[in-house]
Amino acid sequence: MSTPDSFVEYLVETLAPLGDIDARRMFGGVGIFCEGRMFALIADERLYVKQDAENRDAYDAAGLPYFDYEKRGKVVRMGYRAVPEDAIDDGEALRHWAALGVGAAERSGGSRKRST
Repeated sequence: MSTPDSFVEYLVETLAPLGDIDARRMFGGVGIFCEGRMFALIADERLYVKQDAENRDAYDAAGLPYFDYEKRGKVVRMGYRAVPEDAIDDGEALRHWAALGVGAAERSGGSRKRST
């Protein structure tokens, strides 16, 4: 199932206060970048944000699922967690969860990707 452009545009606009937000289609989903670092992804029309040891407790406390996918008959768990569904329609709550992912992306030390 393809992610609607309107959802991607809404996210980019709503998350703009966090920095330079960019979205790119990739692997059947969408990667969301802040200042060139991927901090979130959209898969199956659900938003997931980057998780690390520093922000894991917030996701655990909210009972938010991981982004998993199947590869060669095995489940692969990625370091991304779902955003609460009710946060999607609440810009402040959405930015809160997204900021956790931005922080994790910054702490990961990965290089910034060039915008296209």
